[in-house]
Amino acid sequence: MNSPIRTTWRTHYALFVLAIIYVFNYIDRQLMAILIEPVKAEFGISDTGIGLLSGVTFAIFYTFFGFPLGRLSDRIGRKPVIAVCCIAWSVMTMACGLATSFLMLVLARIGVAVGEAGGTAPSVAMVSELYPPERRSTALSILMLGSSLGAIVGLGFGGWVAQHYGWRFAFLIIGAPGIFLGLLLWLTVRTPAAAPAPKQLMQTPQEGWAKTLRLLFQTPSFVWIALTGGAWAIAGYAIGTWSPSFLIRSHGLSLQEAGFLVGVVGGISATIGTLVCGMLTDRMARRDAGWQMGVPLLGTLISIPCALAYFLWPAGIAFHIGSIQVPTAFIFYSVFGFFGTWWATPCLGAITHLFPATRMAQATAIFVMSMTMFGVGLGPLLTGMLSDYLTPSLGGEALRYALAASTLMLVLAAVFLAMALPRYRAQLAQPTVTLAEPANAVIA
Repeated sequence: MNSPIRTTWRTHYALFVLAIIYVFNYIDRQLMAILIEPVKAEFGISDTGIGLLSGVTFAIFYTFFGFPLGRLSDRIGRKPVIAVCCIAWSVMTMACGLATSFLMLVLARIGVAVGEAGGTAPSVAMVSELYPPERRSTALSILMLGSSLGAIVGLGFGGWVAQHYGWRFAFLIIGAPGIFLGLLLWLTVRTPAAAPAPKQLMQTPQEGWAKTLRLLFQTPSFVWIALTGGAWAIAGYAIGTWSPSFLIRSHGLSLQEAGFLVGVVGGISATIGTLVCGMLTDRMARRDAGWQMGVPLLGTLISIPCALAYFLWPAGIAFHIGSIQVPTAFIFYSVFGFFGTWWATPCLGAITHLFPATRMAQATAIFVMSMTMFGVGLGPLLTGMLSDYLTPSLGGEALRYALAASTLMLVLAAVFLAMALPRYRAQLAQPTVTLAEPANAVIA
């Protein structure tokens, strides 16, 4: 029988460093959203072009490198892959600020995508090896704060920097800290003692990638969980990418005001929602394993009407935060931000319960690749294309209805979660199922 996983201060320190790195992963990824308008103005590109830059181009390279880097981390260890990739995506983020043409900007964003492909899956796997199953969703919720905290800094601070110093300086100043963080992880964080050393792993016969993929997709519930990630991400990335532009075009806000509301206010709401979701999932899943899928289903069902109200509510100011105007519609976005985070952490937690350590990062990589390929790749692009298509008839309000249409994917995500729930519960009830809990995983 596996010994229980013991946590020490080094465990929590490792989680802290990984969480900060994940924050900058999302800062560098989301920064483009607040810089859409000035980048469009400088290079003279359309909404479709922006969708290609922030969506398809990023997604193709992120997806192509995601599984190999996840597989590499399963073989040689999580820490070296995360550290090197963190330094790489940070350097390429700074390169975005030095781009003198749209092509150079595209190439730099490709570099960001390749680096970030090695961030999420190994980080989730490493956190899962550090904490016991009954505390795993809470630990993962702390890691996943990166998306909401990244929005706070990337959109809030990034918008302020761009407003006062230009969009190029925003890329430079926000990309730099990641180089230090990659070195900090490499030099100060210790990995679980039970994790085999790289030489040991290289001497062990390795499972072929084709066999691994077949076993992953033969796992009950995993396909539905991966499809959930793709459907949710299409809507989520469309909303996250285009919300600042929507507030500027439909509600008359400035770049700085839009960045503050979507980044800071929306980010705080999402941060609280992520923490509540993690603790709620751990608590409810101890009573019934099905709640691992039930919590994200509940959050999705609440998110749908909130998103529609946000996009379709007429222009009008509810109140001010200092000198910043807060549209009435934005109140619904704050509620959406709270419940809209309830899908990712439980789904990632479910994957860590379904697979052993030797497949965990690869399974997580497939889930993240589904999110990226469909979400990052299609979400911003399809919304931008629909906005361009509707512009001749709707003018400045075209983006409003293009975004409202994207919420249809949330309905599909709810269906996928409903399909995954009974299959996940049944699989964990089987006595032959292998939970992903390494033996004697103690920080050394």
